[in-house]
Amino acid sequence: MAAQDFNFLLATDSYKITHYKQYPPNVSKIYSYFECRRKKGSQFSECVFFGLQYLLKKYLLGQVITEDKIQEAKLFYQMHFKQSVFDEESWRKVLEKHNGRLPIRIKAVPEGRIVPRGNVLFTVENTDPDFYWLTNYIETMLVQMWYPITVATISREFKKILAKHLKATSGSLEGLDLKLHDFGYRGVSSQESAALGGAAHLVNFCSTDTVAGLLMAQRYYSCPMAGFSIPAAEHSTIISWGRSREKEAFERVLDQFSSGPVSVVSDSYDIFHACKHIWGDELKERVMERSQDSCLVIRPDSGDPAETLIEVIKILGERFGCSLNSVGFKVLPSYLRIIQGDGIDLVSVEEILTKLSAEGWSAENVFFGCGSSLLQKLNRDTLSCAFKCSYVETEGKGMDVYKQPVTDPSKGSKRGRLLLRRNSDGLLETLERGAGKPEEDLLVTVYENGSLLQDYSLEEIRKNARLRDEDVNPTLHNQDQELLRNHILNGVH
Repeated sequence: MAAQDFNFLLATDSYKITHYKQYPPNVSKIYSYFECRRKKGSQFSECVFFGLQYLLKKYLLGQVITEDKIQEAKLFYQMHFKQSVFDEESWRKVLEKHNGRLPIRIKAVPEGRIVPRGNVLFTVENTDPDFYWLTNYIETMLVQMWYPITVATISREFKKILAKHLKATSGSLEGLDLKLHDFGYRGVSSQESAALGGAAHLVNFCSTDTVAGLLMAQRYYSCPMAGFSIPAAEHSTIISWGRSREKEAFERVLDQFSSGPVSVVSDSYDIFHACKHIWGDELKERVMERSQDSCLVIRPDSGDPAETLIEVIKILGERFGCSLNSVGFKVLPSYLRIIQGDGIDLVSVEEILTKLSAEGWSAENVFFGCGSSLLQKLNRDTLSCAFKCSYVETEGKGMDVYKQPVTDPSKGSKRGRLLLRRNSDGLLETLERGAGKPEEDLLVTVYENGSLLQDYSLEEIRKNARLRDEDVNPTLHNQDQELLRNHILNGVH
């Protein structure tokens, strides 16, 4: 059931309160759709669909309209507009005719599915002709899907880069799911943003410090524990010992967490001195006593990410030695690794891993943490997310509708009822104007008249989102994006 203290009538843009007065007379159906528009030159050619199930469960299930909520909305909008524009009568009809449940149908691509941009992701239509205005009333809420979709997409782009380098420098993808740790909890704007963004990252990885995301995956996606972390130091736990006692601070951490992996931030004063003289000399034996299951993960946290990491790994290699893996790249002893969490984004990760491999080091040696570039440095325009009306019925007659601005052709919209299918080349395509066979449609009815009709687990979603061969193959990865699109299997894994 939707949250009882949430008033759906107040969860829309103000101007939508007035739209019931603006549609043509005798309209009985409004049909709209959501997509990530294709945009020439964008770094993202595809998107990961995720987050709709949370929104439906949290806000739209069961009875969402009550008399108290109607009266609250009536008073609010009277004060807000300074005139009577709220359609009290129609909302009361929803309450009386449908017991306060929304007469709406939503069809959507399965969560976790990878969809090339420019295709329909979900459609919305009213199921009762009296409430045609409801379809776009809920646009405001549904368009907020841009956030989990964009985070899941960016997270998966990180995974592609990491997979490419890990495969090339180690010969396998072992440990890939732990290579990118979510550091973004404190950098987002709210608890709900942390939950949505944190869970979206967990579609692709199992490494996080964002507890809100774990709780969302648990409560809304049937996953008891979606991600993992390890004990770790922060600057306060190191500098509270004073500069002259940095060694004691490090040693304290080793003592307190002797049986499992532990991460220690080591740049409070001089990262290179810490690696060379403290870790690599004074505490060298203590470090070497640890095992792969209790490895020390050293964390630089300042300076140029690539330059600092290269220098740190060189120092550690000199102090602790290294070996060559099966494909000839250098690997630190299994009890020692590095995590870089400062200055990480898609560009810097590619730069760091490219420079590491040029120096002969395997990607096995490093983990990454990412905060704002994963959960916060993005917006609705990152994937050009849009919700548009494409079909209406008036007096029983259907009409395909669209927008086509002369000033910006890229904002042109689709026409008519839409169908998402896989064509004869194995590519996803959207058919417009009611074309296609219903049995071909990959859109699934997930919500109808207040009820949830599909309940995806995170396990299912992760299977839908897993990498394909062309995501990992370095040759394919570096080809032109149009050529790469010809290799997309579109959900056939």
